[in-house]
Amino acid sequence: MDLAVGVYTETRAWPREELYGLTSQVRRAASSVPANIAEGYGRETRAAYENFLRIAQGSLKEVETHLLIAQRTGLAEDVQIIPLLEATDSVGKLLRLLLRRLSKD
Repeated sequence: MDLAVGVYTETRAWPREELYGLTSQVRRAASSVPANIAEGYGRETRAAYENFLRIAQGSLKEVETHLLIAQRTGLAEDVQIIPLLEATDSVGKLLRLLLRRLSKD
């Protein structure tokens, strides 16, 4: 959830004309990561949980892609984007570890 909050906070400074473009897309993807984790956990079966964790991984990659686009197009400065990209990397590692652990049991 910290990543989603960070994305919402940083995108407040993005140009108003992007509100229904890249800003909206990155926000939806960022909020989708914890939402899919929670939904999968709430399904109470391992298979469903693993499936939703994989969906969360996809949303996480979408966040990363949108952030890189914002960086490359000049919508956001490196000082804003780099911490968010580091957070996506950290969350990605945690998701991979969790999926490996679930597949071992």
